[in-house]
Amino acid sequence: METLPHTSIVFMQTRIYLVEDNPFLLEWLTQALEDLTHARVIGSAATEAEASDWLTVHQDSWDIAVVDLWLAQGNGLQVIKCVRKTPTQKIIILTNYVTKEMCKSCLTSGADAFFDKSTEIEEFTSYVIHAALQNAHGLNRMHTEETSRSEPGAAAETAQNSSLAPPQESAK
Repeated sequence: METLPHTSIVFMQTRIYLVEDNPFLLEWLTQALEDLTHARVIGSAATEAEASDWLTVHQDSWDIAVVDLWLAQGNGLQVIKCVRKTPTQKIIILTNYVTKEMCKSCLTSGADAFFDKSTEIEEFTSYVIHAALQNAHGLNRMHTEETSRSEPGAAAETAQNSSLAPPQESAK
């Protein structure tokens, strides 16, 4: 697959913060997101307090926060509730705790998307790619209309053709 020459430069502007307590999954997510989206993972937290503090203090330092619901201490729903995000920032839930009620609670509390980490990794990755493209387009006006239309297709193709299966994690 051919990538547009400036795609990596544009994506590097997207800063992702991960809230995940499983070190193995955190490492895999960091590598997968950086490889597939060319975004930069700028940090991570394993607890509600760490995540809430960092996201609040560094309010203008992140573009996308990927949040798990079950954390070493506390939960991701409380993280979402305490974060004040700008219209360009996205909070994405990636969890194994998938119920209609929890999805609704997360979305009404401020999350932009909700994905099951066991079955929706491709959809999650495509969403992150799209959000990164939107962010990059908003920050970098050198995009032409034609380039903006062609990049999402290329990014989606990358996501579809890549090995997106996360490592097996032990049940909590």
